[in-house]
Amino acid sequence: MPIPQIIRINPLDLQKNTAIGISLPFGSQTNNKLFNLTYSTKEQIKSNLINLLLTSKGERVLNPLFGCDLKKTLFENINPINDNNIRDIIISSTNIYTPEITISNISINNLPDENLVNITIDYILNISGNPDQITIQFQ
Repeated sequence: MPIPQIIRINPLDLQKNTAIGISLPFGSQTNNKLFNLTYSTKEQIKSNLINLLLTSKGERVLNPLFGCDLKKTLFENINPINDNNIRDIIISSTNIYTPEITISNISINNLPDENLVNITIDYILNISGNPDQITIQFQ
């Protein structure tokens, strides 16, 4: 006898033509809109996570603790200790400000000769259990 599976869906995802939020980056060259809208919680959670990672603490009005301060840590010497600090900052900030996800892996790829740092975050959406990933490049 097959075991029944429970599939959890956010009620906002059932409303097909209703926008949930605004995606990043702002604006689009293809449709000349100032804001691109998101129509699923998966898209909105990804935009919220990108917003959190790119915001420095003290930058957001009326919420000075919001953000990750990644830009400050990226200008320190590249070493495994700094990479662990970046991981700790990302995990602690996402636990507070994006509780909708669980981070499964953080990969930091330092390219000092090109002045690049790529941060890839693998995460799982808590409500549905679906995996997703974002990559942010700092130059």
